[in-house]
Amino acid sequence: MRLTIPLVLIGLACALLAGCVARDIPYAELEARYASPASRFADLGDGLRIHYRDEGPRDAPAVVLVHGFAASLHAWEPWRARLGDRYRLVTLDLPGHGLTQAPETYAPSTAASVEIVDRLAGQLGLGRFVIGGNSMGGGVAWSYALAHPDKVRGLVLVNAAGWPAEREGGPPPLVFQLLGNPVGRTVLRNVDPALMARDGLEKAYGEPRLVTDDLLTRYVELARAPGHRGILTTRRAGDRQVTPATFAAIKAPTLILAGEKDQVIPVANQRGFAGAIPGARLIVYPDGGHVPMEQLPDRTAADLDAFLKTLAP
Repeated sequence: MRLTIPLVLIGLACALLAGCVARDIPYAELEARYASPASRFADLGDGLRIHYRDEGPRDAPAVVLVHGFAASLHAWEPWRARLGDRYRLVTLDLPGHGLTQAPETYAPSTAASVEIVDRLAGQLGLGRFVIGGNSMGGGVAWSYALAHPDKVRGLVLVNAAGWPAEREGGPPPLVFQLLGNPVGRTVLRNVDPALMARDGLEKAYGEPRLVTDDLLTRYVELARAPGHRGILTTRRAGDRQVTPATFAAIKAPTLILAGEKDQVIPVANQRGFAGAIPGARLIVYPDGGHVPMEQLPDRTAADLDAFLKTLAP
């Protein structure tokens, strides 16, 4: 691995010098392609214009869903299609993702994302709600449950990030290897995201056939929104240090959904969460990968629905 990374960096640097720089795509163009009739924008101050969708009956239980790294609120469309008539589903794009606009000085961190979720929930008057997240968004979800226990009716973790354990299994997607290197981050900040998007998406989805041209195009084009690559490649501000004992403080009823074939975050990490969070229920999908809500929408939506029905009004 120590020999491979420098060679990859040199190759990418050469590609960059050869003209593989991709221009930003203006927000107006991206909104015309990827906003929906349900799209709304919240001005949270400090230059933050958050893209979100608030769908479903207003008197139904509220569920806030947070996407993973380099993804967008589109990741939750399969659940919205299956559960949107029974629950108030709020999805949002974090800074550096989707159609959300943020200043160049924005410093990404889990704590900053928790604050954004809290401010948006306050603007929408959600009261107590269920919060869920996938991958990086899962880290935001459990962090929110620790920071605001009085506001959380339930917690849903989908292949969540943040378990304090060494990574096991095969190498992570190339983009994550590059993010751990200052030269790699510089390259990623300028190079066309399409050069590495397919590798990362195929590892996340587990099956190449699921990475359609439309899916690939959406990820690549949204990554080219003004300022996004800068935020995505900024070294994240130091998050709180956690141990397995940290999660014993989570009191909200918790559902953990995990794909056995996840190549991004080992399924062992989800078992760690399940053992540490009091009363947590774990469901492992043998044929699921990193994004089971998209790969197995019927099964995961049904399991979520069953969990939500168990929560106190």
